Amino acid sequence: MRAHLLNDATAERYRRSVIEGVERVAAKLTSIRKPFTGATPDTLAPLVSAVDLDRPLGDASAALDELEEVYLRDAVYFHHPRYLAHLNCPVVIPAVVGEAVLSAVNSSLDTWDQSAGGTLIERRLIDWTVGRIGLGASADGVFTSGGTQSNLQALLLAREEAKTDEPANLRVFASECGHFSVEKSATLLGLGPDAVVSVPCDRDKRMRTVALAAELARCRDEGLTPMAVVATAGTTDFGSIDPLPEVAALCAQYGVWLHVDAAYGCGLLASTTRRTLLDGIEHADSVTVDYHKSFFQPVSSSAVLVRDRATLRHATYHADYLNPRRTVEERIPNQVDKSLQTTRRFDALKLWMTLRVMGADGIGELFDEVCDLAAEGWELLAADPRFDVVVRPSLSTLVFRYIPERVTGPTLIDRANLHARKALFASGEAVVAGTSVNGRQYLKFTLLNPETTVRDISAVLDLIAGHAEQYLGENLVHAS
Repeated sequence: MRAHLLNDATAERYRRSVIEGVERVAAKLTSIRKPFTGATPDTLAPLVSAVDLDRPLGDASAALDELEEVYLRDAVYFHHPRYLAHLNCPVVIPAVVGEAVLSAVNSSLDTWDQSAGGTLIERRLIDWTVGRIGLGASADGVFTSGGTQSNLQALLLAREEAKTDEPANLRVFASECGHFSVEKSATLLGLGPDAVVSVPCDRDKRMRTVALAAELARCRDEGLTPMAVVATAGTTDFGSIDPLPEVAALCAQYGVWLHVDAAYGCGLLASTTRRTLLDGIEHADSVTVDYHKSFFQPVSSSAVLVRDRATLRHATYHADYLNPRRTVEERIPNQVDKSLQTTRRFDALKLWMTLRVMGADGIGELFDEVCDLAAEGWELLAADPRFDVVVRPSLSTLVFRYIPERVTGPTLIDRANLHARKALFASGEAVVAGTSVNGRQYLKFTLLNPETTVRDISAVLDLIAGHAEQYLGENLVHAS
């Protein structure tokens, strides 16, 4: 069994095995013609269940053959131009190279004596990101597993900075279009069920600052404590960006922690044409960025950034075996002092490799391309009488729904749109997402692939209309 351990004696076996795995994936990428096969849980589950995990196959080639059947054949491939569903991006090659390196070396980014140079690379990337945001010389941060963890840590810091003996009186203000992780974080932090105040949005799905001001005033009048305002720079459903300068001004007026969830919109930090959309983010006390969304990085690659590095002390605990207090005096850079995690992957290496090969402008150009594509897609939808599109995109998301030519009840239209999404997924020809707007069922394109074209968008819209029309036709026949 020692022959399977990666070390100096098995380096050649490692090289051959990894190359074979890479070749299998490369062959898959060049052979697939649609983003999904349409496989169902009922067809895949028996294949996975039939694998006897107590009877190993003995070599990587046999395991890769089996993997073809249980995973690679029916995986959902985000790199395909007609994958238009969630905030999943195609990944850039330098980042995948970094992924291979970090997995093999297997550094753990909790303490210096486990990561050495990796610690410095992560810290350099944090400095680079806070510099792009403009948080100032006292800023800091740490890589996380994703936006949910970043938001949780930011709100933990905000809770501690609120300095109250009555946590039940704390209130968090977030857009009604904000991410569900805000409410989830409030629950995990032990705040009451009423802790998160939903602030209405305008017609462009941006937080209404007049409503926020009223809620902050009401909070103070009722003797409650405003703990944090969570502004969003790129909502999951609409890609909308809250009016950050106005929100920041209100936070300053009321002395409230401002957190900006830029998990989606962080790609604007590298944009050469749209960076001004993030104006105001420099006033935040904390910021979430997801490089694995609009920086085209493999999952996971995220970070939480803070204006004042001293606030990270609220996540600091010392263990004699790991990061004893004396290491602080000795100025040993242990990243575990800042993180909610202990053992942690060297995910920063992927972004490092990307910047060193492509540069920030290269990333920004890719993100600008998908934002330009979304603008073209909006024009297409706005001119098509078959569809109702909700808002003009700020980033790369389009929310719309099929509307039949003949008068039909809204419930049946909802069902037709749900059916169209499911039928499209079952066919594997394209993958789109869905959401609810004012209680009605809508569809969603999240465009993160620069290889997607307006022709792809048009073709998928025709497929959606076809499935919806078929559903409505069958149901209207039965109804009559």
